[in-house]
Amino acid sequence: MYNIKRIVIALKIREGLVFLSLLFPFLSTAQNTTFRAGASTANITPPLGSGLVGNFGIPPPANYVHDELHARSLVLDDGTTKLVFVVVDNVGIIREVFDEAKRLIFEETKIPTAQILISSDHTHSASSASGIGEIRGGWNVGSPLDAYQRFLVRRIADGVRIAVNNLEPARIGWGAGNVPQHLFNRRWKMKNPVVNPFGGMDQVQMNPGIKNPELLEPAGSTDPQVSFISVQSLKGRPIGLLANYSLHYVGGVPKDHISADYFAVFADRIQELLKGDRQDPPFVGIMSNGTSGDVNNINFRGPAEKHEPYAKMRIVANDVANEVLRVYQTIQYKDWVPLRAAQSELKLKVRKPSPEMLAYAQKVIAKPETETPVHRLEKTYAERTIQMNGWPENIDVLMQTFRIGELGVAAIPFEVFTEIGLEIKAKSPFKSSFTIELANGSYGYLPTPEQHQLGGYETWLGTNRVETIASRKIVTEILKLFNQVKQ
Repeated sequence: MYNIKRIVIALKIREGLVFLSLLFPFLSTAQNTTFRAGASTANITPPLGSGLVGNFGIPPPANYVHDELHARSLVLDDGTTKLVFVVVDNVGIIREVFDEAKRLIFEETKIPTAQILISSDHTHSASSASGIGEIRGGWNVGSPLDAYQRFLVRRIADGVRIAVNNLEPARIGWGAGNVPQHLFNRRWKMKNPVVNPFGGMDQVQMNPGIKNPELLEPAGSTDPQVSFISVQSLKGRPIGLLANYSLHYVGGVPKDHISADYFAVFADRIQELLKGDRQDPPFVGIMSNGTSGDVNNINFRGPAEKHEPYAKMRIVANDVANEVLRVYQTIQYKDWVPLRAAQSELKLKVRKPSPEMLAYAQKVIAKPETETPVHRLEKTYAERTIQMNGWPENIDVLMQTFRIGELGVAAIPFEVFTEIGLEIKAKSPFKSSFTIELANGSYGYLPTPEQHQLGGYETWLGTNRVETIASRKIVTEILKLFNQVKQ
């Protein structure tokens, strides 16, 4: 009788475990699989003589490499699903380049493209991979990839293959600290309206000048949080660390220098702090760009700062790395977490110029060079106005989310205003989340409808290219995808 009772109890327990495994498949998966991680870097430095984008005007040729540019990869594997992060040292890359890289990665590793997230970090000291380029206001949709874009495709795919080859049993953890002292909203409400390139007036000015007497108040917020994902070997050797901070870029780079800005300085410094030097395979530090389309590191209230080239980016990177280290020492690592991915195509309307805007643009282009311009960029934006008139009525943009245990990661293919990122964090179903901008494409700035009403550089037609309510649609779609991977 005693043995019969034991058998009955054992059968009930077994039935219960089977039932639980059906409800929560990751429970049984975790018992039978090993979590793995791998990281890598692939050099993507363009040749000297390449034009460097990031400012208005003709791109100056590169004459010096201060630091090599890279595509930095991190691959996570829960035994059934692999997630791929790639951060590329570039100002912004068109979707066609990323799509072709993903096609190659799938062909060579069998990782589905929905599980691959590739983004630009927005350094302003690299060659363009956006066709016409950021300074000219467009991209070569439907045109063949140029030589550097094809080079990027191959090197991004190579980097992911190397990271896959480096996969090893690992533990994973994540955390977030705060580094508020280097973040300032660069859009300011002014006491008096300021002229724009279209002959109208704006209430907001970007980068209005330090201690400008016309300053009223910042037009938006900042997000001081630096989030990160850390992976270690089972013995505690650091494998890689992916961070996310909402700072547009730092700058302070001579105009003819190639540099990955503070993103590369952070990667180097976090490797040093974590004692990850001279490992085999090497430790890889990565900094992705958060929602920073309206944020830089200039305090317009003053006082003015003077720094030697590259000095300010070292200050910023060191402070961010030190905060990551502080939190890193407190996080609890997990031997296994479930990984999930979801993506969708979101149709957005393209902003088109009105007949009045087109007429004004034609008038500006016809002006003689001897005539004083109303705005120093009026011809640039007259050209952009005419370009936008030839665009399709709608474009499809890729929205993507990852789940890493109780951490959510969103990917948006725009230069996203900080308040949008803060809204996603506040409404996310995950305990922790962050957003990577300029991911899976580069479609210009993404202000909120309220910021569109204020005007300013980021809202101008040609700088912003999609409908003024696009941010509303994007937040809704990201939250929908978050809920998909959460379930």
